[in-house]
Amino acid sequence: MSVTGYAYPWDVRAGFTDRVAAAGVDEVAVAVAYHSARAATPFDETRSAVLARHAALYRPVGTGWGRLRPAEPDWVGPDAAGEAIAALSAAGVPAAAWLVLTHNSLLGGRFPDVAVRNCFGEVYPWALCPARAEVRDYAARLTAHALDGLDVRSVVLEACGQLGAVHQHQHEKTDAVWSPAAARLLSVCCCPACADGWTGLDPEAVRELLRAEVRRIVVTGDLIGTADDLPADLRAALLAGRRESTDRLRRAVLAEVGTGRRVLLHGSADEWATGALPGLTPSAAAEVDGVVVPCWNPTGPQEVSAAAAAGVERIGAYVTAVGPRETDLAEHARRVTEAGASELHLYHLGLAGPARSPSLRAAAETHRRASGAIPG
Repeated sequence: MSVTGYAYPWDVRAGFTDRVAAAGVDEVAVAVAYHSARAATPFDETRSAVLARHAALYRPVGTGWGRLRPAEPDWVGPDAAGEAIAALSAAGVPAAAWLVLTHNSLLGGRFPDVAVRNCFGEVYPWALCPARAEVRDYAARLTAHALDGLDVRSVVLEACGQLGAVHQHQHEKTDAVWSPAAARLLSVCCCPACADGWTGLDPEAVRELLRAEVRRIVVTGDLIGTADDLPADLRAALLAGRRESTDRLRRAVLAEVGTGRRVLLHGSADEWATGALPGLTPSAAAEVDGVVVPCWNPTGPQEVSAAAAAGVERIGAYVTAVGPRETDLAEHARRVTEAGASELHLYHLGLAGPARSPSLRAAAETHRRASGAIPG
């Protein structure tokens, strides 16, 4: 698939498949397991938004869970994603299952022992820690339940790794306070399970070093710095532990996806990245069919180039039609394609309202032209 458009289950309603065709999208990735959100509905004449109060599985939840059990949505039906994908299939539109794995504020709040914990001992309830075997088992079960009986050609994995300090929370008030270096250190998980992976290191000494370095960076007042003064061996040990837990998580999920479906992994060439598109491990790209990298900002071409330099062969550029840059979307699509993106991933077929529909079409056409899929 060359162009993938993203959508929520409630977006797939009367007129949606016509908009998909008009946008020039080859495949629609439908959110099957997703985090909490308040999502605008600009194409819906009966309401302005859907309030998804908590993370939910948009398929029948069923049985066979441990204490980490996904919540059911009461703002849509219990199989909203299944019904949406069935409607797309009936209309001849290929569908992908879009799964968000470790971003779940509801479960992280209920069970803080399985959430990421920083060097100050603060819990990030939105971030389930992949170093926890219980979290990996939950992600695998979530994948199995999400895909059970689902007619999809592709599976898109988001948050298949660790989330960190910089992520939207309720009325987020941390923007422009921490430099990238400080945010990176505050995103190091220091929970007992992660600490067990710090071979040869004293966990409390590591936490103290991290706390001291965070404070040192913060008091300098530097809001753009990317470097820290951690010892190189400590930095390597922390990254090695994160890589191992991320690989275990991904492999557990892929075992449930099975064969016969294209698997796309949201990730970043920045090995320290946390969040919805976490840092790629050295083995990640070889285990999936493609990697979708963050290209929402003007630095998108650099993200694509970095992924290519890291050995990723099939790269999807994740771009947004939502926000002030949407008028430049076609030009942005050209730049990321020329940088090496073989796929374009468009966010978002439901959120980008009627006035932006031409931008989606222009971006799709520009991508195909720049990639040589259609004559220039």
